Amino acid sequence: MKKKKIFTMSVGSVYPLYLAKAEKKERTKAEVDEIFRWLTGYTQHDLEAHWEAETDFETFFTKAPKMNPRRKEIKGLICGVRVEEIEDPLMQEIRYLDKLIDELAKGKTMEKILRKKV
Repeated sequence: MKKKKIFTMSVGSVYPLYLAKAEKKERTKAEVDEIFRWLTGYTQHDLEAHWEAETDFETFFTKAPKMNPRRKEIKGLICGVRVEEIEDPLMQEIRYLDKLIDELAKGKTMEKILRKKV
C-alpha cells in the first residue's frame, strides 16, 4: 500500500525537497534541473509544466520522451536498498532520481553524476 502512495505523489510536490537538499549543500537549481533533463529527456519547459500540473511519478516517467540509457550505470544504496536491485521498474526510476540528487548533494561533479565518459 505504501508503495502505491509514492506513485500517486506529484513530482512537483517533491521537486522543492530535491532542490532544498541540493541548495543546502550549495548546489544550484540549474544542476537539479539538468539531472531531471538528463534522466528523462524532458525540456526545461516540459519539466516546469509537469511540476505545475502536479503530474504523478508514474505518468511523469511513463511519458518521459527518452529515458537516458546510461541511468543503468547508477549503482549504490538509496534508503538502504541497492538501486540496481530494485525489481519494480517505476520504483527503480524514482530511486535513480533520488540517487542522482544524493550524489549532487554529496559534492560529486556533474560529469560524474551524469555518467559522462572522460
